[in-house]
Amino acid sequence: GILSVFGAAFHVCQPLVMPGFAFAWLELVSHRHFLPNLMLIPEEKGWHIAHQLLMDHFLFMEPYLSKVELTPPIKKLYEGTLRVVLVLLHDFPSFLCGYHLSFCNVIPPNCVQLRNIILSATPKGMNPPDPFTPNLKIDLLSDIARSPSILSNVLGPIESIRGHLDAYLKDGQRSNFLNGLLPFLYKEGTRELHVGKVNSLVHYVGAHAIARLHSAQFSLSRTPEMEVFQRLMELDDKGRYICLNAIANQLRFPSSHTHYFSCVMLYVFSESKSMVVKEQVTRVLLERLIVNRPHPWGLLITFIELIKNQRYGFWNYPFTRCATEIEKVFESVARSCMQPNAQRGTLVGGDDQ
Repeated sequence: GILSVFGAAFHVCQPLVMPGFAFAWLELVSHRHFLPNLMLIPEEKGWHIAHQLLMDHFLFMEPYLSKVELTPPIKKLYEGTLRVVLVLLHDFPSFLCGYHLSFCNVIPPNCVQLRNIILSATPKGMNPPDPFTPNLKIDLLSDIARSPSILSNVLGPIESIRGHLDAYLKDGQRSNFLNGLLPFLYKEGTRELHVGKVNSLVHYVGAHAIARLHSAQFSLSRTPEMEVFQRLMELDDKGRYICLNAIANQLRFPSSHTHYFSCVMLYVFSESKSMVVKEQVTRVLLERLIVNRPHPWGLLITFIELIKNQRYGFWNYPFTRCATEIEKVFESVARSCMQPNAQRGTLVGGDDQ
């Protein structure tokens, strides 16, 4: 229909092709007569077009947003981007749920709030319990056994090793596969990790582990999947940070994925002998909590479990007291997590945007 024609035209003149048209382009794409109508085409047939256009926009913004200081025009464009994504979060949350993986591939790690908005999306009709509820039993929630709908292309980035990966996950016997895994994750000819490959690998391995755990009783630790995650923790600090972020990207609304990856994150924290790994796990969770709301449900659940459950001994580690400013942040977050009725503005660093 006519909306598809407009979508194709917008894709052709995307900001990467015509940077000077970027502001007008975003205004046209997000126009009330275009985007909502595109999203409301029956059977979600317009969603892939909306996804393509958002990806076009994020790919244009990515190099600018990766810089610490934003220029005034980019700042304005970023504010417009947040507004568009917040509208989608309110009106079409299932769209953001379905495409979260590909969006996270192109959103820089420092854009914590933008990523949080996307990961906070909850499918329509689902009402997750308040994560601050005392003695909340996650395992007993009806939604926790259901797999989320994934519309992103998970297999694309890892297609070339899928056969070897499947063979390893089947029996865990091919240790030489793990030796070749980390080099595969680098961008060609560099020592820089390919974020899309890491995100796809983490998601695919996690989904495989969930299927295994559903079919038989296995310990979380004694599986080929956990061997893969532990091998990822052997990367350098920057690489490990990317991998931990890939795990944290799956901490969303109640689902089998959120439950499993929450357990993985806590397992990595408790079982690692390296203080650096424990500190990085804490950093990845905390930096997503000290920005403005919204916060993903699974992220809150995981952090609350980490600081409240004494088996993790969280408060015994020196990094929680390494500086007065850090100590104050931890105390503020803990106060909000420990007291359900506390004013939660302290947790998020301010009011909603």
